[in-house]
Amino acid sequence: MEVSPLNIYRNRKVFITGNTGFKGSWLSLVLQHLGAEISGYSLSPQTDPNHFSFLDMEAITHIGDILDGEILKKAVAKAQPEIIFHLAAQPLVRASYKDPVNTYQTNVIGTLQLLEAARNCKSVRAVVLITTDKVYENKESTKAYTETDRLGGYDMYSSSKACCEILISSYRNSFLNIDEYKRSHNILIASARAGNVIGGGDWSADRLIPDIVKAAAQNQKVQIRNPQAVRPWQHVLDSAYGYLLLGGKLLNEEKDFAEAFNFSPFPGDAKNVEEIAGIAKKCWSNIDIKFEKPEDDLHEAGLLVLDNSKAMNKLGWHPVWDTGEAVEETISWYKEFYSSGKIMSKEQITAYFQKLTAH
Repeated sequence: MEVSPLNIYRNRKVFITGNTGFKGSWLSLVLQHLGAEISGYSLSPQTDPNHFSFLDMEAITHIGDILDGEILKKAVAKAQPEIIFHLAAQPLVRASYKDPVNTYQTNVIGTLQLLEAARNCKSVRAVVLITTDKVYENKESTKAYTETDRLGGYDMYSSSKACCEILISSYRNSFLNIDEYKRSHNILIASARAGNVIGGGDWSADRLIPDIVKAAAQNQKVQIRNPQAVRPWQHVLDSAYGYLLLGGKLLNEEKDFAEAFNFSPFPGDAKNVEEIAGIAKKCWSNIDIKFEKPEDDLHEAGLLVLDNSKAMNKLGWHPVWDTGEAVEETISWYKEFYSSGKIMSKEQITAYFQKLTAH
């Protein structure tokens, strides 16, 4: 394959939790592109339509609950992976207000069950656990958060993911202590904190781009909340590239990378909701937007910016598509899907890596 740091995945056994979800299905498709042997563990797809069902995947998927520790352990043991990417989660802020117990059980106890399954499987050498950009105690200032900033979380989703980071750190100190690596254990673990991830094939509720395109496909006006909210928007392929680079370092037994990493656009590229909607509208004339607060005006952060310098300087990662390109590629995916039924994911992966190698 063209991108040398990712050659490490060719013929490797990889296990992905949450592989039927939006990010998990894209990560699976990239790994298939790289020649990996993929096994997945996930609930059935949660939306109809969904990205996973459109893909011609050569993966073995076990449909199961991340909270079922015994079934999960058996699935991991059967797959005998060298590396695990943990993406299974309740990923929605607004859903966490409606069901905080399930959010905490899935995100925190689910991560605990995964870590237990990993350390009880002798083939596992590396685990990359996906959390979120929202793990920080957000002061809503212009300061871009670094990996050493204080963890927090106003809403139940954010705080559950901050708890996951504490749990991961605890495992790294106790059962999987880095100083004991290659003595009492053979596993390196790292966490990845990505920004607001967008891309084709996401039909989740209460997300900006999915809400926009679902309405556009029906020639309806979409109501958008919080037009001035600023987020680090990035394409799902930029985050997947970061996860894979990080996982590759762990597989290479480079224990200095068993840490937390932010993956986000450059801080100056962060845009507000209104700007994102404007870019989307330029790409698809069907898009019609009104800005209006919903009746259940639940708290959501107004400003969040990440510092990506650690991933850039230490890991050698960088955003390949800037925020404008990320939105354009995403809208073009949906526009093509709704006009012809064509799935552009493989083409976009090829285009992404072509641009990456041209840098």
